[in-house]
Amino acid sequence: MRAFWSNVIAMLCISAMTASAEEASKPGKPPAPPPPTQADVAYGSHPKQVLHFWKAESDKPAPVVFFIHGGGWQGGNRMSGLAGVLPQYLKNGISVVSVEYRFIQEAIVDNVNPPVKAPLHDAARALQFVRSKSDEWNIDKQRIGASGGSAGACTSLWLAFRDDLADPKSDDPISRESTRLLCAAVNGAQTTLDPEQMKEWTPNSNYGSHAFGIFKKVNGKDVRDFDGFLAQREKILPWIEEYSPYSLVTEDDPPVYLFYNAPPALGRDQKDPTHTSNFGVKLQEKMSSVNVPCELVYPGAEDVKHAQVVDYLIDKLASSN
Repeated sequence: MRAFWSNVIAMLCISAMTASAEEASKPGKPPAPPPPTQADVAYGSHPKQVLHFWKAESDKPAPVVFFIHGGGWQGGNRMSGLAGVLPQYLKNGISVVSVEYRFIQEAIVDNVNPPVKAPLHDAARALQFVRSKSDEWNIDKQRIGASGGSAGACTSLWLAFRDDLADPKSDDPISRESTRLLCAAVNGAQTTLDPEQMKEWTPNSNYGSHAFGIFKKVNGKDVRDFDGFLAQREKILPWIEEYSPYSLVTEDDPPVYLFYNAPPALGRDQKDPTHTSNFGVKLQEKMSSVNVPCELVYPGAEDVKHAQVVDYLIDKLASSN
């Protein structure tokens, strides 16, 4: 079965890269991203626990962008949101890792509770695995910044704020590696998975129930059930607090950068409540309360020092070379 899934994943990756190459051949299109230095490297036993690694040319250990793709923890692939910026990182001497991980559906099959634990802990394990390869891959394990969009952004922030998952007494050398980051820079992040907070910040919120396995049947299909999520909030509050980046912020956390496509309007319905900059405003407030830097960018935002995620990560990672 593992061989079957490995072949499926390989074919999907080839298809994605072929599509990128075809797009790149059209007039005005950017060049296709370079192939990985190491492709489909397994960091765990599940077929989805694999990653790509692009090695930057460097005569000393290089910093790393640790990329986690979006898709609501239910879709997407390792090149989603990465292909266009990958060459910029490599040009600036920054190596890149892009991870695949178990989706909510696969977590449910694996009896992981809550289901969101699977993609988040997969990302943590992948980060530890990358650090374990520091000598072989010429990586500076102290200079790793996480990035991603949407659910990948939420995962990146969870890693940034989560206490270190390293187990120094473990017999497994990978488990002894740290999960802490130098920084995180993300697009369209959900900064909380608390339905009550989401409704307060953005009244037409409808995201997050799937993370905790809360669905309802519609025409014989399981669909997200935000009302049921809100009704069960008190019962699953410990889970919500464990997996919401907002609830984990402390004064020893790394700086972050948040990018959104529209300005905030706290307490009002949003065109895209799943990716509203209301999330960013509230996280910035929380981080400011403990004196941790948080650069928040949206149309019309003040004090913008970095126009895009890529600019922030190059500044934070490459400038310390």
